[in-house]
Amino acid sequence: MAGAAAAGGGWSSRTAFILAAVGAAVGLGNIWRFPTLAGESGGGAFVLVYIGFVVLLGLPLVLSEITLGRTGGEDAIGSMRNVAIDSDRSEMWRGVGALQITAGFLILSFYCVVAGWVVNYIFISGADWLSAIGSGAPFANAFAGETQDEITGRMGSLFGDPVRMIALHSLFMAITIFIVARGVSGGIEKAATWLMPAFFVLLVIITIYGAFTGEFAKAVSFLFTPDFSKLTPGVLNEALGQALFSLSLAAGGLLTYGAYVGKDVNLAPTAGMIALADTTVAILAGLMIFPIVFAVGLDPAGGPALIFQTLPVAFNQMPAGALVSFVFFILIFFAALTSSVSLLEGPTAWVIDAFGLGRVPASIIVGLTAWTIGAACALGYSVWADVRLLGFWDIFENTDILDTLDGFTGKIMLPLAALLVAVFIGWKADRNLIKRETGLSDAMFPVWRFLVAWLCPIAVSLVLLFGLFPELLG
Repeated sequence: MAGAAAAGGGWSSRTAFILAAVGAAVGLGNIWRFPTLAGESGGGAFVLVYIGFVVLLGLPLVLSEITLGRTGGEDAIGSMRNVAIDSDRSEMWRGVGALQITAGFLILSFYCVVAGWVVNYIFISGADWLSAIGSGAPFANAFAGETQDEITGRMGSLFGDPVRMIALHSLFMAITIFIVARGVSGGIEKAATWLMPAFFVLLVIITIYGAFTGEFAKAVSFLFTPDFSKLTPGVLNEALGQALFSLSLAAGGLLTYGAYVGKDVNLAPTAGMIALADTTVAILAGLMIFPIVFAVGLDPAGGPALIFQTLPVAFNQMPAGALVSFVFFILIFFAALTSSVSLLEGPTAWVIDAFGLGRVPASIIVGLTAWTIGAACALGYSVWADVRLLGFWDIFENTDILDTLDGFTGKIMLPLAALLVAVFIGWKADRNLIKRETGLSDAMFPVWRFLVAWLCPIAVSLVLLFGLFPELLG
């Protein structure tokens, strides 16, 4: 296999690819954003609609991206170009790959800043647990002796410390670069095969902890008893967007990872396993978090503060909270790292193919460039707090640097890239070429093709439209 695969080697097995792809999909969006949206949107109805969107829209697009990657056999841009040429279409379709790589690169820059917050809480929780051990109480509550205001105020203190923000961002980016620089089999695959099983073990352990010490029955009722009166147009759009992009679609990672897959791997069931694992993690994250939240009487609609402010308060009031808090943030760290690796791999593979650089210098150059943008995002919480990159645009006029990049990639770049992938696969790519690569049966291929050609473009267009014009949601 040429191109990107040759630069870093291919996956040693189907299992390795699945673990890496699941790692790319499972990230802060599952552990942080899904419970946040479920909490804000009333629980059960949101979850039910979300699962439906994953099956009908997310899964077909996952299969589309890894199919394009394996068929093209290069980085995201090269793969799109190769498939377009083989389908007698314009080479300009390589622009879809360029859009994906650019989106993934920008996401990486601010993603590592947010992951730095996780690292900060690992240090805090770890020190707190060691202190508890030193005092002879290893199963003590977290943050003993601190008030609720002091616990929730930790985030504000972090935001006001630009040196610490950049140091944490730098540390996480350095770890990400180190893994990608070691190659596909020597770095990315090894990280995935160690981190993802450890992640699932920790996820199950904390979920069991919540089941025994928290309000598990109440959490199950909240997540799986639908109240369809909660399904406003805004909630439906949030569920649709979460279903599409929690799978790491349109960010270049899956398309690039697909180039490293051997021809002996059947892509259709593999895509199904990726979507199933990602959705399972999201549901388990809800079952992990909400029993703890309900047990101490906190608001499940806590919003983005749920992970970094609400849950530390809960750990402060629960048995063995110091240990559980430490393990919880380690779990989030694993999820964030496997996703950041996939975000860096996409542009790194392109630099290797386009400029003939070795993997080590390519990953360092791309990583340091993303680090620079991320540093600006980190400073946007303190010394550059008044900077508004797109202040002339109504939907971004009040957002800081990080939120502007997050909004621009999430509302515009990712939906547009996903829309173009659906159009290309559904209408432009050679039918026989794609069918041969997917491994779908004669009965299932037309169903998948219909979903990609018709349902996916309509749904993604709605996400794009409502992202740009939120007033249309009422």
